[in-house]
Amino acid sequence: MQVFEIQGENTLSGEIEVRGSKNAAAALIPATLLTTEPCVLSNVPLIEDIFRLLDILKSMGSEVEWLQERKVKITNKAIDPEKIDFALVKKIRMSILLLGALSARFEKFRLYHPGGCVIGARPVDAHMDALSKLGVTIEKNDSVYEVDASKKHGAEIVLREFSVTATENAMMLAASLPGKSIIKIAAAEPHVEDLGVLLQSMGAKISGLGTHTLEIEGNAHLSGAEHEIIPDPIEAATFLILGMATKSPLKVRNARPEHLDLVLEKLREFGADFVFGDGFIQVLPPERIVSPGKVKVELYPGIPTDTQSLFGVLAAVAEGDTLIHDHMFEGRFNYLMGLEKMNVRSTALNPHQALIHGTGKLKGTMIRSYDLRAGASLIIAALAASGTTIIEEIEQVDRGYEKIEERLQRIGAQIVRKEISE
Repeated sequence: MQVFEIQGENTLSGEIEVRGSKNAAAALIPATLLTTEPCVLSNVPLIEDIFRLLDILKSMGSEVEWLQERKVKITNKAIDPEKIDFALVKKIRMSILLLGALSARFEKFRLYHPGGCVIGARPVDAHMDALSKLGVTIEKNDSVYEVDASKKHGAEIVLREFSVTATENAMMLAASLPGKSIIKIAAAEPHVEDLGVLLQSMGAKISGLGTHTLEIEGNAHLSGAEHEIIPDPIEAATFLILGMATKSPLKVRNARPEHLDLVLEKLREFGADFVFGDGFIQVLPPERIVSPGKVKVELYPGIPTDTQSLFGVLAAVAEGDTLIHDHMFEGRFNYLMGLEKMNVRSTALNPHQALIHGTGKLKGTMIRSYDLRAGASLIIAALAASGTTIIEEIEQVDRGYEKIEERLQRIGAQIVRKEISE
């Protein structure tokens, strides 16, 4: 079993670079299935979930060629969804994004239920409803979705909720259908907009990107395209909060302020200041980190649910009580069990709200990562704590953060990956 061993209470320095967006790549890679022509994606994050997604495409017949370290060419000439590796599909949540792309490419296919982090209920009703309005019939069995897309057509869709992945599935299918489709109550996250930019490059006409209403003029003969994936705003937030929690003036390169408006504003409420330069944000932590009283997750452009546990750790090292409210997922508070072992008091009010009693005095101990974002948050907690911390189940972190320990070592963090017997 691999673990992280971390020595805390060191001030970090220098700069750390943000890689390509995991959530953007999760949709952009399936979108290459919409054409038989080659697509080239650059700034690809080299993380486990993306490798698995590419392996899923290869299992169906995709040709995947790495042109450079972070640049990949994907050609989908002869795809057979019957050959899909169901074991891989079941391991990653992002495999749900194959629904829209495969519905565009095939009349009938089967897709196994996706896996992913255990962060609460993640129903697919919004996906099924959106695709059904585009003429796709999906029958859900115990382990598979039986999909009939033989009667697909353009349409007006009102999504049942602001679902990012349901929006992306609907966008991919609509982009391949002749005529106009309208998606209302669409998600507006940066990675949704990034998918729209790729679809435009492939030949679809899309208006309303970055808003909650999308109008799409589809094209039955989408072409190949080249596209650079946006930097990951969640990773940028991770490193900014790392700087705050360890009181280190870190420079975060490739962070885009326009994707982080309310994250930055909330950090200001904790006492942060920032320097904005050409392609970077430098966080300037205060002498005393004081709780603003409340952190509430919202839809974009609000504070993302993926940063909730990061703010929870910041609340733990701040002075005062902080109410953390995440209405999206009821399993996002698993990291509190780790913080409590590190001498942090918290009160679970209900599955969506917790009160963290900040003391600023964390102690190293042995903890485990319950999911991807919890793991990243506990690394920050360990770097801010006194003594040594061992974090188990670090494969969760590898799913979303590329070589995280090597990158942190370069800014002075005492973190090593070790093999231990279970």
